[in-house]
Amino acid sequence: MKLSHLSETLIGSEIVKLGSEIKEKIRLGERIYNFTVGDFDPSIFPIPKELEDAIVEAYRKHFTNYPAAEGNLDLREAVLSFTKDEEGLDYGTSEVLVASGGRPLIYAVFRAVCDKGDKVIYAVPSWNNNHYTHFVDGEHIVIEAKAENNFMLTADDIRPHIKEATLISLCSPQNPTGTTFKKEELEAICDLVIEENKRRGEGEKKLYVMYDQMYWHLTYGDIKHYNPVSLRHEMRNYTIFIDAISKVFASTGVRVGWGLGPATVISKMKAILTHVGAWAPMSEQKAVAHYLHHNREGIKRFLSHFKSEIEERLRRIYDGFMKLKNEGLSIDAIAPEAAIYLTIKIDLVGKKTSEGKTLTDQSAVTAYILNEAKLAVVPFYAFGASRSSAWYRLSVGTCKKEEINEMIGKLREALKKLS
Repeated sequence: MKLSHLSETLIGSEIVKLGSEIKEKIRLGERIYNFTVGDFDPSIFPIPKELEDAIVEAYRKHFTNYPAAEGNLDLREAVLSFTKDEEGLDYGTSEVLVASGGRPLIYAVFRAVCDKGDKVIYAVPSWNNNHYTHFVDGEHIVIEAKAENNFMLTADDIRPHIKEATLISLCSPQNPTGTTFKKEELEAICDLVIEENKRRGEGEKKLYVMYDQMYWHLTYGDIKHYNPVSLRHEMRNYTIFIDAISKVFASTGVRVGWGLGPATVISKMKAILTHVGAWAPMSEQKAVAHYLHHNREGIKRFLSHFKSEIEERLRRIYDGFMKLKNEGLSIDAIAPEAAIYLTIKIDLVGKKTSEGKTLTDQSAVTAYILNEAKLAVVPFYAFGASRSSAWYRLSVGTCKKEEINEMIGKLREALKKLS
């Protein structure tokens, strides 16, 4: 049966495909160290107790009707106050839009800004930019980011493609890499955008930046989060922020997100989502508004504990990979900077198994470490990178600390079987 061009050409998710394979192995009784999901195990990382209580209380008060299309005023005011205090970004109520997490907002940005054939610049590996560009039938300007830049885009990467581009999609801290923009590099990108928009004539469509900062609270050590508007005030006219409670409060299923940006863009995004109906539920909106307004000290306590638990897992796994590397095994990793992800390298193409089978490509490597080491991680080619990329995303949102040494030991055994 023939369906729409979009549905016939939309690419399935490599992550979902891998996840299905892992679930089947677990169903059959295999012990799998599953580091694939960009989510949290609530038994390890529960949402803040004050937020949980506020959600329950909101339902008991029967907040179960439709919310305002742009988000309830009390929530928008709470988001703006929280964002101003925590990040120094000062926006008004007409410049914020609430939705059911970040995804509808990202979709609305693409729909509001891009026409068919418009150029969209994004890096790979990155999360879902290829699919959102496909939704609007845009022209994919794909830049393969480099390990030497911690897989973050640079101004030099963007410069050859910036003329006539409509949207640059940026994310920091980055999913899948867990790496961040350095101040000087983000400033250079901002300067490029400002210069390009000054070049464009009256009535010509401007170049916008979508800045996904879903993980911005989760930085470690000396790493600092930067955003375009704080670095270059003129970027306020061209930047749409995507943010949510999803990652910072381990609340992926609570589904409350927000976008900040120019009122003209936000109003069009609102109109689009009004027809899609992707509103955050009324009770969750009431609860998040109360939580952000009245629990600032509780938020600090939660984040202090939450971040230390995530960082401990990331650093212990990183240290374990460095030990394997120092033993001469074909392993590498980038020191953890932010988010819940560790970027690791498993470079085994061309190696032979104990049965004499050659690992001919990266898909074979992924299968080998899953079957032999019982380690499940997501290859960067699932995020649009080259099929030959030996890099992977390892997520610690469901990681039990007692499994870390065990997982490293199993991986060591599997690697030593190769020749």
